[in-house]
Amino acid sequence: MSMALAERVFSVRADSLEEVALEVFQYQYQENAIYKAYVDAINISPARVRSLLQIPFLPIQFFKSHKVVCGTFEPELIFESSGTTQTVNSRHYVKESDIYTRSFMTAFEEMYGPVEDFVILGLLPSYLERQHSSLVRMVQELVVRSNRPESGFYLYEHEALQQRLLELEARKQKTLLIGVTFGLLDFAEKYQLSLHHTIVMETGGMKGRREEWTREEVHDYLKERLGAGAIHSEYGMTELLSQAYSKGNGLFETPAWMKILLRDENDPFQLTAGKGAGVINVIDLANIYSSAFIATDDIGKLHADGRFEVLGRLDNSALRGCSLMVS
Repeated sequence: MSMALAERVFSVRADSLEEVALEVFQYQYQENAIYKAYVDAINISPARVRSLLQIPFLPIQFFKSHKVVCGTFEPELIFESSGTTQTVNSRHYVKESDIYTRSFMTAFEEMYGPVEDFVILGLLPSYLERQHSSLVRMVQELVVRSNRPESGFYLYEHEALQQRLLELEARKQKTLLIGVTFGLLDFAEKYQLSLHHTIVMETGGMKGRREEWTREEVHDYLKERLGAGAIHSEYGMTELLSQAYSKGNGLFETPAWMKILLRDENDPFQLTAGKGAGVINVIDLANIYSSAFIATDDIGKLHADGRFEVLGRLDNSALRGCSLMVS
């Protein structure tokens, strides 16, 4: 059943999202022991879940404390979040690497066109220096599929990156510079450029490496220093197999099989009407073998056209829902 479900996920459209989401919910309730225990603990009867808005969302902290999987399998990939030695990292056990590749490649090319048109430059210090990063895996695949000798990764070789960008700009070559936020800021601090053929995409991530800036401050600085008309962004995380993209102004768009809902900050089981700010719940149907319904710690704003903004994070990330389930 699950293989047929995968095909349905990637052919989903707005008018079929609810139907497929309900099918995924029923599958995961039956096959995911952690999700089933959570749904039972909050007294939700799966037989009564008949609409998208009735589906329970698993608090994201469970990816730190439990193995969130459907059935039993040997994972082809294990993604792990970044953190310090004092923190417990999230782990996402990926049954089929092809599902992850299909998800990010389809979403990327729907937003930006064929990857073969681009030179891909990854500026991912700290991420490259650890194992099991989903972001590194994604950019690595983009580098390979671009099939261009100039594509590749940079750690702290800022001078070499500057020279590469100048060469590509001179050739008017379409380029994607995708980088962790503090890496892009460090680079822009050293070099002032005028990028007209390069998309600059930040993926978030300060991790205490620099003082915290607002998104507007980061984007304004990068635009000024790198000469880019807009700064693009990627919204993704260890616990998701899909990404949303922003082409500027921090407004993110999701692929068809991914949807954002907002919940009340004071009541984790109450969805908002979509007006104003709320805490982000993510439906990611590509998470077939883990959990497709995740309650994050991110605060966001949802727009009428389905695009969303990320405004920050909850001050206290321990959601009430977690305490309802005994380890």
